[in-house]
Formats: sequence, C-alpha cells, structure tokens
Amino acid sequence: MGGIGTIRYKIAEAARLAGVSASTLRLWETQGLVVPERSVTGHRQYTDADLARLKRISWFRSERGLNPAAIREALEAESAFTEDENGSAMPTEDNGDMQVGRKLRSLRHAAGKTLEQVAGDIGIAASVLSTLERTSQGVSVAVLHNLAEYFGTTVSSLSGEEQTRARALVRAGEWRNWPRTTPGVTVQLLAEGKNQMDCHRFVLAPGASSEGAYRHEGEEFVYVLSGHVEFVLDSDQFYDLHPGDSLYFESRRRHAWSNRHDGETVLLWINTPPTF
Repeated sequence: MGGIGTIRYKIAEAARLAGVSASTLRLWETQGLVVPERSVTGHRQYTDADLARLKRISWFRSERGLNPAAIREALEAESAFTEDENGSAMPTEDNGDMQVGRKLRSLRHAAGKTLEQVAGDIGIAASVLSTLERTSQGVSVAVLHNLAEYFGTTVSSLSGEEQTRARALVRAGEWRNWPRTTPGVTVQLLAEGKNQMDCHRFVLAPGASSEGAYRHEGEEFVYVLSGHVEFVLDSDQFYDLHPGDSLYFESRRRHAWSNRHDGETVLLWINTPPTF
C-alpha cells in the first residue's frame, strides 16, 4: 500500500477497526453520518479519515448517548475547526461548502445508484457529478435543482438551510451564505430556520445565470435591488427587470434567469412553500 491518503479499507475491516458491526456502518451511511467511497465494482471503501470519523461517531453514540441528528451536529461543529501550526484551534473557511457534495453522495448511495446512472438520468457527464460530490462545486443552479428533485429533496435542504436555528432578526450584512456551488452566484439567507418561505438575497456576478431552466411546486416573488436581470418563463416569455421591478410567478412554470448587467445584480427572492 501507498501513503496514508491511499489506504482503503473494506467494510468488514473498517467495522472491526471502529469496534462496530458492518450492519452498523451501513446504518450510519443511510443516516448520512459517513459516506465512504466506492470501488469500480461498487464496494465500499473507507479511508483513514473515514475511520477517524467512525470512531468519533461511536464515541458520541456510546459515551454521550446522542441520536444521529445530534451526532451530525457535533461532527459538523468539530470539523468547523482545524489546528494551526501551534496546535491551536482555528476555523476552516470551506468546510460548510463541502456539505452539498457529501449529502448528494450519501443520497446516491442510499438509492443504490452509480455515478453513471444518476448522471445519465440528469443529462450531465459522470465526471461533472463526481466533481460535485467531491468539491460541492462546478454545476449550474438548474443542474443542482434537478439533482435535488431527482433525490426527492430541495436545494435549500442540500445547502443546510433547514438545519439552521430560527432567528427572528437578521441584521444587514450578517446574512449566512449558502455553500458556493455555482460560480458567480451567491445566495444569502434573509430568514433562518425551517419556515414556510425561502427568503433569499441573490448576488449575481456579471454574466452569471441559471444555465438552463427548472421548475418546482409553489410560487415565487423576485424584486430587483440593483443591477439588471432577465427572466425567461416557459421558454417564450422574456422579462427585463431593473431596480425597483418585481416579478411574481408560479414555480411550476419553467424559469431561467441571467444577469444582464456589467456589474453585480442583487435580488430579493422569496419562494413559498420552500420547494427550491
């Protein structure tokens, strides 16, 4: 075997090293606590990092008595910090941005699907899906929505929006960002928690777009705070929106959008119910 990063353990060996049964590892996978890699033949492969995570899961479960949801929260809190050169804890900047890919890989494994199967069903290259699962980056908003719909969830859920604690007040500039999955598109939460409305602030870089149309259930309202955005509904209805303009439409209509401004475009965007 090669260096530390190249070691791969089969499920039986990983279970033995973690002090649990193979069936427990499968259960933890369906609960989204750990997502092992897969060999070309579809067999689970665990890395040293996975083993360390398994041991923490086992400890949280046996010593702290935490349920799966609480374990996930504890692990995310731990992984939000790393050590600097002096051994002191310091926050990592990109940990939260990795959760979309991890969740998609977990959902795919739970569905018993290969990269090729899902990519083929969605209409993208398997390499694109693989990159998304590993880095949480590299796809358009339209593709991300189609993947969420494919697995029976929402983009908001993949981005961890429903897991945030409810906040009655969000001060200007204190918005929490979604993971940055799409280049040029920043999504900020204007209301946090599991609500009846998705309330977002979209910041679109010059040329940023949905790169395709998508649809879902519900209704949505868009208000242009600055810049210039073009919306296309049902492939044949075009709307040029400028600051102060708003658009209201049923989400089941196919919709696409693009920033038509040579600078940033900022939108107030509300979906209800939260189906995006």
